[in-house]
Amino acid sequence: MSETADNIETKDLGEKIVNVLKTIYDPEIPVDIYELGLIYDVFVNEDNEVKILMTLTSPNCPVAESLPVEIEEKVKSINEVKGAIVEITFDPPWTQDLMSEEAKLEIGLL
Repeated sequence: MSETADNIETKDLGEKIVNVLKTIYDPEIPVDIYELGLIYDVFVNEDNEVKILMTLTSPNCPVAESLPVEIEEKVKSINEVKGAIVEITFDPPWTQDLMSEEAKLEIGLL
């Protein structure tokens, strides 16, 4: 397969992953985790294994244990994905500045 085809497939898979992330909501804020700015990066290797680097709204977040598991399970449900792991970081810490304009509108910050 050509390098261009690989790049297109990776881009398509990335879009599918983002679409799945947009179906997962923070339990305290009625906005999905992607628009909320909790997802810092999504890595996909050549074997279609996915690593998601994310944060939580606070270190004491009540879903700190269950949210990463939910994300891994939903991302792994994408046919092309061979595995998924979520890594939580608090560097940099989450702030409202990381939210999309859409998310800020949703919760009345704009």
